[in-house]
Amino acid sequence: MDRREAMLRELNLYPTWVRREPVAHETIAQSSRQEVSVEALNTAVVGDNTPVTDSLIPVRQDVAPDVVSRGDESGSGAAASPDLFAGQEDAQALDDRQSETGEDSLREFQRQNAGGALGRVDWPELKQKVHDCELCNLRAGCTQTVFGVGDEQADWMFIGEAPGAEEDALGEPFVGHAGRLLDNMLLAIKLKRRETYIANVIKCRPPEDRHPHVGEIATCLPFLRRQIDLVKPRVIVALGKTAASALLGTDATIASLRGTVHDYQGIPLIVTFHPAYLLRSPLEKAKAWQDLCLAVDTMQGALSGVPSGTN
Repeated sequence: MDRREAMLRELNLYPTWVRREPVAHETIAQSSRQEVSVEALNTAVVGDNTPVTDSLIPVRQDVAPDVVSRGDESGSGAAASPDLFAGQEDAQALDDRQSETGEDSLREFQRQNAGGALGRVDWPELKQKVHDCELCNLRAGCTQTVFGVGDEQADWMFIGEAPGAEEDALGEPFVGHAGRLLDNMLLAIKLKRRETYIANVIKCRPPEDRHPHVGEIATCLPFLRRQIDLVKPRVIVALGKTAASALLGTDATIASLRGTVHDYQGIPLIVTFHPAYLLRSPLEKAKAWQDLCLAVDTMQGALSGVPSGTN
């Protein structure tokens, strides 16, 4: 086993990577730095860009800052994520890992849905499939799946990363402190939660609110794509790097993705910070407000029939 293979096994990424060309040692070292520590802070953004007091948006105390952190969204690129959409290793390497990771089930799931098998699934069946899914190890460790909530024919769709402890307990996305901040962000652009559709890339809570692994993202992504197909939103807002990377198929930084109208299968997509990150980094809330304004302008263009510029 060479050094690269050993590193991928350590990161639990080995089965989903493909060897395409020699990887520089500094790239391998960079991929191992996944966590950043941030300070928890307690203000929120509203329509007039006035901070809301901590009595309205308290700082989450039940999870340590390094656990709450879901990666570096500052755009510095210091904590790069692995390629979510690389191919698989050779068959023998996969066989070595199947009994430990369940990658045989994941590969079968991807094979079955590669041709759009979920494209014939409607809301009730899709919800049941998510509820019954045991294709990765997350289901065994969570209380319940967190499917999504809101208007199933909404013009707006907001997509985050994964459920936290409160979401896992209630079965609804964005109900904790980050959820209350998201509600304030919606109010700032004259929206109510029930007028939107809110979902996550991952439907089960990762242990200790860690970042989802590559295989876990690949497993859940077909469910999210089908949700988008059913909702048919006019605008998608990706909240955080994980959602942006999964939907756009890129590992670019938040800084490089913000400020541009991207395209997801013909739907305009805006990238902004995850509310949990904004709670820890309130100075970024002005940028988030700019992103929301861009989203509003994009929606107005979509409603008027005037296409907005997209990448």
